[in-house]
Amino acid sequence: MNTDVAIVGAGPAGLFAARELAEQKKLSILIIEQGHEPRRRVCPATTYKGCTKCAPCNIMSGVGGAGTLSSGLLNLRPDIGGNLFQFTKKQEEAWNLIKYVDQIFLTYGAPEHLYTAGKEQAENLERKAAAVDVKYISIPQRHIGSDNAPKVIERFQKGLEANGVKFLLGSRVKQIDKGLVTLEDETQVKCKYVIAAPGRCGANWLNEEARRLKIPTRYEPIDIGVRVEVPAVVMTPIIEVSRDPKFHIHSQTYDDFVRTFCVNHEGFVCQEVYDSFVGVNGHSMTGKKSQNTNFAFLVRIKLTQPLEDTTVYARTIAMQVTTLGGGRPLLQRLGDLTAGRRSTWDRIERGNVVPTLTNVTPGDIAMAFSHRIVTDILEGLEKLNNVIPGVASASTLLYAPEVKFSANLIRTNKDLETPIENVFVAGDGAGLSRGLVTAAATGVLAARGVLRKEGIEPTPLA
Repeated sequence: MNTDVAIVGAGPAGLFAARELAEQKKLSILIIEQGHEPRRRVCPATTYKGCTKCAPCNIMSGVGGAGTLSSGLLNLRPDIGGNLFQFTKKQEEAWNLIKYVDQIFLTYGAPEHLYTAGKEQAENLERKAAAVDVKYISIPQRHIGSDNAPKVIERFQKGLEANGVKFLLGSRVKQIDKGLVTLEDETQVKCKYVIAAPGRCGANWLNEEARRLKIPTRYEPIDIGVRVEVPAVVMTPIIEVSRDPKFHIHSQTYDDFVRTFCVNHEGFVCQEVYDSFVGVNGHSMTGKKSQNTNFAFLVRIKLTQPLEDTTVYARTIAMQVTTLGGGRPLLQRLGDLTAGRRSTWDRIERGNVVPTLTNVTPGDIAMAFSHRIVTDILEGLEKLNNVIPGVASASTLLYAPEVKFSANLIRTNKDLETPIENVFVAGDGAGLSRGLVTAAATGVLAARGVLRKEGIEPTPLA
């Protein structure tokens, strides 16, 4: 099998890289993806009761990446979900890259409505947060919705296919080399360029490949925490200011960084299945709503010698939680965690929050998380409660584990080419991004790097 460019992964990084290359009509492009097209990415988690162990998990893999079955929220800032400023000479270029990615999403059917806070509203919320040592970050956002995201991605895929891009789905990549991609069934794809963009679920694989190829990497901090679920009415006043509010906090005891992430108003908690453990996430739709709002509450972990590998540390914690949960995530009321006791279904049912994910095990998160992480979560929620009254009530539900794996950062040049000639990387799996928009942007940058090597100067982003 031969192609000019082999792209590993059909998440936002891979799709945007393919589009950027296909627009020039100079190179043949093949996208290799272990998952399926959007219409086949059906999972029992869509019933909000849990997930069976699809292999690969349809939430994590497939055309569109993990974001297709999440809320499909586009955070339109170059310093949220990564840092695009490090790849551009001027800040204006990074902002133009964000606008460019946004316009492409709009082309394929993302909604026109843009969530932006009024200046007075944003300043009032920022002032209220600052008064209790919490930082609020205002971001323009576009909400696709987990029910609409597959349609948007399907149009994206068809647009690429119409432009000559070929897809090889349901195929796992074993290894990459200069000019060669080898699949697990030993099929070989000969190519001139490789763009490895395997997403979060492929971060471990890409790290192993980097080690095999002797590509330098750097351990990055990782985020470990819980998915918080509260009555939607608690969050409504904040949601009226920001669709996905970002709050940054430092805990009192340890001065650790804690943040909110992926707020799903009137949404649902869902399960993620990895190779040896389960995790939780959340999503929201435009056509179906719950009575709750959920969000990730994450503690930033950075390690030093002798254990610097944050991914190994996070996986160990996630496996401990999975073991305690009997193969399911743990669910605990905040009041029970504070009191030092495990939750039971009886206590949960007496509370004010009806869980939207029931394929869980009531238990004690403190049995799996370190004392430091538990302290950070409790202190962080207490601070956040001063900004959002009711978010730290005894009935608030905590699902564990929520882990945002930050892949080892792979060393590249500004065009995202690795020290292995003609091997490029992009997206979350390479440690270059932490979200849909920034992942897509790195795909664009990698593709433009390929074009430059072909002697094609990309059109400047305006």
